[in-house]
Amino acid sequence: MSKIGVTLGGYAFEVDINPGQRMDSEVTVQVNNESIRAVVPETGTPIDQLGWIIVDGRPHEIVIDSELSWIKACGGLHVLEVRDLEAPVTRPVSLDSRIKAPIPGVIKAVLVKLGDSVEAGQPLLVLEAMKMENEIHATKPGIVSQLAVTAGQKVTLNEVLAEIT
Repeated sequence: MSKIGVTLGGYAFEVDINPGQRMDSEVTVQVNNESIRAVVPETGTPIDQLGWIIVDGRPHEIVIDSELSWIKACGGLHVLEVRDLEAPVTRPVSLDSRIKAPIPGVIKAVLVKLGDSVEAGQPLLVLEAMKMENEIHATKPGIVSQLAVTAGQKVTLNEVLAEIT
């Protein structure tokens, strides 16, 4: 994984890690296109046993949940979310024909109209999240019977975007 999304305490960051760099105790990463140097105790240490990290010369005592759901630092306990931005976006499981938002974001483009005939896998919408554009695809062939969003609209996780019948 070389591109990850990190949401920490409600703030979103895009982190690029050069997979070709030597992963010793000091690494350089890009956070929102800004170069950051970090020193960790040992790269083989399990994440929940780190204890400290140095970021751009500033030491931080930390405790990280082994499931990566929170991090505790001098500022308190913060909710943490980490995801692979290069992994394909999957649609949440639905037992009906509704297409739901896999992540919160903004609808950048609507590629179909109400009543259009679509094929399984056909792009329906473009959803932007953290400056990344994600195509939302039809899960089955059919007719677009509901289109609940427009370009520029903000959507939340699992919000119904469209329905194919």
